[in-house]
Amino acid sequence: MPGSRSRGGAHVPWLVVWGIVLAGLSLRGPMVAPAPVIGRISEDVGLTAGVAGLVTSLPVLCFALTTPLAPRVIRRVGAEGAVVLCLLGVLAGTLLRSAGPAWVLLAGTVVIGVSITIGNVVTPVIIRREVPASRVGAVTGAYSSALNVGSMITSLGTAPLAGLVGWRWALVTWGTIAAAGAVFWWLMRRRALARPNTLTTLPPAPTPSPVVVRVGWLLTVTFAAQSFAYMSVTAWLPSLLADEQGLSLAAAGATASFFQVSAVVGALGVPALTARSPAWVPMLVVGALWCALPVGLLVAPGAFSLWAIVGGVAQGAGFTAIFSIVVRIARSDREATYTSAKVQTGGYYAAATGPVLVGHLYATSGGWDLPLLVVLGATCTFVVFGVLAALSARRPA
Repeated sequence: MPGSRSRGGAHVPWLVVWGIVLAGLSLRGPMVAPAPVIGRISEDVGLTAGVAGLVTSLPVLCFALTTPLAPRVIRRVGAEGAVVLCLLGVLAGTLLRSAGPAWVLLAGTVVIGVSITIGNVVTPVIIRREVPASRVGAVTGAYSSALNVGSMITSLGTAPLAGLVGWRWALVTWGTIAAAGAVFWWLMRRRALARPNTLTTLPPAPTPSPVVVRVGWLLTVTFAAQSFAYMSVTAWLPSLLADEQGLSLAAAGATASFFQVSAVVGALGVPALTARSPAWVPMLVVGALWCALPVGLLVAPGAFSLWAIVGGVAQGAGFTAIFSIVVRIARSDREATYTSAKVQTGGYYAAATGPVLVGHLYATSGGWDLPLLVVLGATCTFVVFGVLAALSARRPA
């Protein structure tokens, strides 16, 4: 499965695609798995409310802090080896998180966050190397869908499992997906050893072209805006619906799940739109959908289910649109690695600040209008910088 043959021809390496999807199922699910049973976890191990919040926020902070280190890991062990290391780390962190008191729980959470960081960065590299240019959007969409499906499965399944076997074994159960993925990619790595590893044998990368530098920075701002909006809505939409619409926490959580589930539609829809329109059109459409979420909640809050679905479509589509451009502009695996790392570093720093800022604004203003206006500012930023990135990616170096 040499990268040069895949990029130049129309053949789709389906084994690689299935491996990307399998890995994607473990790159978000372990983060959200504790949320449905965080009350039981807190009672069992004695977590305060603040420390309990770290169980879901620590992985995002790990993304921001350790993404710059991921290229070194990928360069040392190769792309396939990095995926194996990522999934084994997720498995180890999952087991550790369920094995002891509070400090062990948090240590396992950190291991999961650092491990997922490697997978975040290396997946676009593998897509760039193995997938024909005409299918990059579709495969990136499948990967984005797998991230959301993994989150959905663990969110829906953890509480019922905990009722049967306890929260510790419920969390451990999801490690089986990571274990299956690690075995799959270990076999893929054995196949890859038959050819030179493009990440470890290439000489130092040439200076990035002006197009790659410019588009990389534009996409960094775009992904920062997307991540800020995504994490803010994920963290606070249930509370907003409970406060503004009088929903029970269970009903508010169920409605907020539309925001996660409908991301699959956006992730798979962007490639179809890209094939039929100029590159800037998908970014503009996605941005308009993103903006509709806060605007809708401000001016027509009674249609909250519609806005949750529209925003979910936008967040799934936005991820696919951004990283399809990352893959398309990179001239080599090494360049794809560093561009992916740069974009994600900025994005996850913004993601880590979003829920905190939105929560602070709600507490100080006493309502949700100001927080929603801040989210609207982020989504408008997505529109401007996303369209500029798509237009710049079309220009010659």
